[in-house]
Amino acid sequence: MKTVLIVEDEVDLVNTLEYSLKKEGYRTKSTTTGGAALKALAQEPGFDLVLLDLMLPDMSGIDVCKSIRLSEANKHVAVMMITAKGEEIDRVVGFEVGADDYVVKPFSLRELLLRIKAVLRRYDSLGPEAKNASFGTLRLDVDAHQVWVENKEVFLTALEFRLLHVLFSRRGRVQSRDRLLSDVWGIDADVFTRTVDTHIKRLREKLGPAGSYVETVRGVGYRFVADT
Repeated sequence: MKTVLIVEDEVDLVNTLEYSLKKEGYRTKSTTTGGAALKALAQEPGFDLVLLDLMLPDMSGIDVCKSIRLSEANKHVAVMMITAKGEEIDRVVGFEVGADDYVVKPFSLRELLLRIKAVLRRYDSLGPEAKNASFGTLRLDVDAHQVWVENKEVFLTALEFRLLHVLFSRRGRVQSRDRLLSDVWGIDADVFTRTVDTHIKRLREKLGPAGSYVETVRGVGYRFVADT
């Protein structure tokens, strides 16, 4: 059974979300502030997804998401932002700090539940199909979500790991930005292609000497090289 942490200060919405999620078979816990959410994540391991409002009374949901993504203990936790801020720049910032999905209020509960299932399914898909995989100086443990370069561990966010895994598993094949948005972020629109470039840049920086394995195919997208 999956466990969802709801971080939202609108009591009526919290009650609605809890009822709907429990009806679908999820366990839930709710907090009304970012600080309480981070405390819960630190003290109660086992959350699978955080439903995160951006406009909280004590701190920005953006800062909460950043803190989650910087935590080694929470790198497997999915984050879905729910907010009234629906401008393109707000969405871009949300994805750039590591959100897995971004839902604008008011939203359909049916759509929200479907998107929650899709996000969790993407996390589950990074399962044990390849316990260990190596390429040049790069080594991945897919089951443990760990990466090493030249035998030194590289710490990636869950989204960065998923991006690397998708590229790695399709070595030699060009992946367009739209394809990556669909398969990594679960977005079918083309207005967020800049966030792909941003995450590729960060991924390369973290991979250091192995960053060159991810090639830019000008005018098309990105490709993980076929041979070292």
